[in-house]
Formats: sequence, structure tokens, C-alpha cells
Amino acid sequence: MSDLYYSNYRLEADTDYFLYVGELKNYGLNPFLAEALTRIHGKPFDFISICPDIFEQYNYDNLIVVNPLIDDYACRYGRTVSCRVSARRFMGAVSASAHVKDLIRSILARQDRLFVFMYESLPEMTLDELPGVEILGPKTAAAARLNSKIYQHRRFSRLLPMPEAELCTGAQALRVLTDRLWDKWKDGIFVTAEYSAAGVNSTVAHGPEDLDERFAGEADPFLVSRYIPHRWDPTVLAVAAGKGQIYIAGVADQQIEAGNRFTGSFYPSALDEGVLQRLGDHTRQVGEALVSEGYRGIFGCDFIVGPEGEIRFLEVNARKQGTTMEFCCTLEQCLPPGSPLLPELEYWAVCHGRLPEGAVEPAPSPSALHWGTHNYKLHRTIRTEGFIPQSLREREAFLRVASHDLKKDFLILEHVGNDFIVAEGSFLARIVALGKEPEAVRQGIRQGVRTIQLTISNDSGEDG
Repeated sequence: MSDLYYSNYRLEADTDYFLYVGELKNYGLNPFLAEALTRIHGKPFDFISICPDIFEQYNYDNLIVVNPLIDDYACRYGRTVSCRVSARRFMGAVSASAHVKDLIRSILARQDRLFVFMYESLPEMTLDELPGVEILGPKTAAAARLNSKIYQHRRFSRLLPMPEAELCTGAQALRVLTDRLWDKWKDGIFVTAEYSAAGVNSTVAHGPEDLDERFAGEADPFLVSRYIPHRWDPTVLAVAAGKGQIYIAGVADQQIEAGNRFTGSFYPSALDEGVLQRLGDHTRQVGEALVSEGYRGIFGCDFIVGPEGEIRFLEVNARKQGTTMEFCCTLEQCLPPGSPLLPELEYWAVCHGRLPEGAVEPAPSPSALHWGTHNYKLHRTIRTEGFIPQSLREREAFLRVASHDLKKDFLILEHVGNDFIVAEGSFLARIVALGKEPEAVRQGIRQGVRTIQLTISNDSGEDG
């Protein structure tokens, strides 16, 4: 059977290409990179996207869909299924694909080198072992080391204020360690596996039963931290380009459920300018540490902020953030025309070890443009009985709200489609809302959620 689920790409004459490998939620970054490469190299650039997303239909040009789980799920449910695959398994499947390798050979017969652009650098991506292929992103070894929660605790607890934490390996050792911490850490214990993101492989526990349910039988290392009640969960997006070359793109407030489950973000942050400045300073410190370890590219830092403005550093995400596209669209509207944007900044960081001429950071004070995101993630398997057309106008929406053509807008992105089984843990759709003030954004998110819920079969039992 073919290793492809879907493809519609075609190569145009007199055009160079790069490959994007990742989920469609970051598809919107590719036109920004294509425009930058066209300007830098003085010839037309376009892109081909290789994605794992299983949809009813695709409103995307030059697309290849590879999902190594789809046959197993289709056999289990006996019908069309949309399921999420881990980034590591997806990258491995793409790297092993004979069709993808044939495409790369066809492209390299037309151009001298081929960039591969990704959401995250992972060791399972091995296409750069082919002559002429280069990863346009951080070095895999540096990213893998820095994304380890164990390594982060050892590396950054000496640099920035962090919650108290201890390390252990395996479920039995976790039980022994936490049994002596319950009375000491009364607000809860945050437990995460070595690699975790968006609440996966982590939990906030309030008793032994929470850990038994979540981590029974596990043999991996754990980072065990004191849960600190707090008011804000800011995240800072930045670019590490070189020594003394750390670019701060902005700060958003994450929306966190149950202490560890990320559902979306709001911009600008509601924190005052003094706290925002300190968050930027802390992120620069982390960025300098990343540079010293050979990391070049986009990264994000997550913090918590208490009611009196006290800051604790939680983690660094040595990869792009889920809101990189929204920050890119924001920068396009608030910076001087022609300023380098995030994909171009990463290109210069990776290829030249510095920021480009003309790089301008946005002001830390709140913008007149407000936006929010919401990931409609499923907590059980459902069936759809409706669809929402796939929108590709996010960049246009930012322009129209920023230029006062519109007071507010919201978009529902990447809806799976009609008459699908959508597996637990998958995203049914994503919402981006914009406005001139926070309530307009919250209103857009609420309307988006209600619209998505109308596409779920009444017998599914999913409440969003």
C-alpha cells in the first residue's frame, strides 16, 4: 500500500522549493518564509507541505499527507478516522517514505539545495542525511537535550528562580518520593515525564491515587515539583540567533486547565509593563544559555506569576510555540513595513548565527490588536455530522482588524470534516479570535466553540 494518504503537489518551472514537515496548524508560517527566501536569494520560492492531518477535504496547495496510524485506526473503527500521531513517529514515517525521497531527488535535480522547515527538530527526521538537504531549524542534538525536563531543571535552576523540585526514576520511586512530600507540598505536586508538552505526560496530583492512575508501571525518569498557586501563566516567544543576539517577539497569557493542560493563549498579556520587562530579561538569559549550547532558532519560555508579581520560571520549549503564527501576524502589523518576521529571523539565526539587518523588536507595552486562540481537543472519541470550511485567511484577518476595516473577527481553522470518527486526543478544530479589546476576543472564542460543537454527533457525548 502507498505510504501516502493524499497528495496534490506540482512543481512549477523557474521556482525553488522548501519542504515543510509538521501539522497543518503551522502551515500559515510557510508563506512568510517563502517571501523571505524569495527576497534573500533573488528568485521565486514556494513550498510543499508534508503533514499528518487526516481531513475530509483539503483547501491547501502542494500538500502531501502521511499518517502511519491511519490504517490501524480504520481497521479498528471500520470507517474514515482522524487521529493524531506523535511528532516522533510522524517524522520517522516521513523520513522513511520512498515517495518523499523521490520528490526530494526531483527537486534537487532543479536546485542546488533543499531546506526542510519544521515545527520542532527531532532525531527521527533524517532526510538531511541525503546530499543537498538541510534542516532550516535548530540542531537536533541541542533541541533534544534542551527539551528534556530533567536537563532543564539541572541547567536552569541555577540561573532563574524555579519551583522546588526533585528527581526520581520509575513509578515505585515516584510513590516513595511523593509519600514524604504530601504534607510538605500541600497545594499539590506537579509530576512530569522527561519529555512532555501541552499537558501530555504530566499531571498535578493531590494524592497518591492521582499518580497511580496516571503513571502506574512507568519506568521513565520524572521531575517532581512543588505546585505553586498563581494568577498568571505567561509565555514568551523569542529567537536565539547568537551571543548577545536574542530577539523577544512578545508575551501571551496561556490558558491552563487542571493545572497543566494548555488550551490556548491571549495577547497582549494582562501583566503590567514592569513584569513584562522582567519576563523578557529572564528569557534573554535563557536564550544566551541556549546559544552557548549550540541552539539557534525560535524558542519559548513558560513562567508563572503570583498575585504580587513574583515570577517563577517553569520551562523552555526548544521549538516553535503553538502561537508562532499569531505572533508573526501581529509583528507584521505592529513593526515598520519590511521588518524581518519570525521565519526570516530563524533563517538568519540558523544559517548565519545572527539577526538580520533591520530586525526590530516590538514594544513590550500592550498592542491595540488583541487576539486569542483555543484548541478544541477531544477527551474521548467522537463522530462528526457536519463540517466547517477550512479557512486560510488568518493573515488577512489580522490585517483587516489592525487597519480598522473590522472591529473583530474569529476564524475556525483545521476542522476535520463531516462523517468522521475523530480519535481521543485529536484536535477537532482550532479557533483564532481578534478584536480591539479583550471582550471581543472572548466573545469570538465562545462563538467558535459553539459552532464547533454543532458539528459533533449528539450520541458522541463530547462536551468540549
